[in-house]
Amino acid sequence: MDLKTNHSAPVLTDPAPISKSRLGVHSSLLPYSPSGAFPSDLFLAIPRKKTGVLDDVRACSWLDAMKSSSPPPKWMAKESNNEFSSTDTDVAYRTWQRQYPSALTSFEQIVKSAKGKRIALFLDYDGTLSPIVDNPDCAFMSDAMRAVVKNVAKYFPTAIISGRSRDKVYEFVGLAELYYAGSHGMDIMGPVRQSIPNDNADTIQSTDKQGKEVNLFQPAREFLPMIDAVFHSLMENTKEINGVKVENNKFCVSVHYRNVDEKYWAVVVQRVHEILKQYPTRLRLTHGRKVLEVRPVIDWDKGKAVMFLLESLGLSNCEDVLPIYVGDDRTDEDAFKELREGNHGYGILVSSVPKESKAFYSLRDPSEVMEFLKSFVMWKQSSAL
Repeated sequence: MDLKTNHSAPVLTDPAPISKSRLGVHSSLLPYSPSGAFPSDLFLAIPRKKTGVLDDVRACSWLDAMKSSSPPPKWMAKESNNEFSSTDTDVAYRTWQRQYPSALTSFEQIVKSAKGKRIALFLDYDGTLSPIVDNPDCAFMSDAMRAVVKNVAKYFPTAIISGRSRDKVYEFVGLAELYYAGSHGMDIMGPVRQSIPNDNADTIQSTDKQGKEVNLFQPAREFLPMIDAVFHSLMENTKEINGVKVENNKFCVSVHYRNVDEKYWAVVVQRVHEILKQYPTRLRLTHGRKVLEVRPVIDWDKGKAVMFLLESLGLSNCEDVLPIYVGDDRTDEDAFKELREGNHGYGILVSSVPKESKAFYSLRDPSEVMEFLKSFVMWKQSSAL
């Protein structure tokens, strides 16, 4: 798989608005009727891709994007019943599910499509296997979830693809049976296969914690000194902002503003830009759920990480393979897009609010993710009888 660094790319990028067109998808993968449209105002706003230097106008645009992609805390939502009743919210969500059906209620249709195929599971971590919490260092998955993931990995190749550093997400999950990709897929630990050239400069052979030989694929390795320098600069540059949390995820730096007073969000953006303007063609800024992320400008994302892992597992370009990706964040859209546009498999969006996506199905929260994974294990066990 070719990988090129684009030195002419802009400093700030964000996923372009996702087209509502669902044409060009093989009918066997469609979970609903294409006519199931619904009002566009049900979606969370997604900012358009921006280019060039971040000036005051674009700072405001990014501030608006931060607000629109950051749902209020549950306690605040409960206090806003004068604006939206729970009934209105439920109706909006059910209407949204006409286009993104629940993967639980659609489970029979999913396994019907999986009949005779080998399933590969790809899972995000935060917001998918664990709840979103105020302190990112405390995003622990439950023992019950860990047991389910461990069980599902007995039957299907399973990988975690997270924005966290690979070592950090491994600490959270703690299961040697899985494959791990950190930094949005820029740090992949996968099986050793002859299909992956050993002379690839981005791939090195190593051993995991159990002493098993693995391949480490790190397409952004050249950026490590730069990312480390940015991390220390951001730590210094934001230390006076109460509530900000800067996290070094090895190949990207995350600036969490979940605990920052909203009136200081613009200050967070400006402080991040002060550092980024030193690397106008080498680093870019994206944002997720109350987090800004500084990432290298390379042609790599979670979607490409999925395809790389499929190739590493010997499952690429196979008609009898059905990849399923479950994630909750805008960075997971790259994986959803890859599976949809290539007619490869299914993306499942984890969200309790309506928003536009390239996914096929939806789940409301990590508890539903756990039930979905349990269902797959039960289906596999019953089909083996």
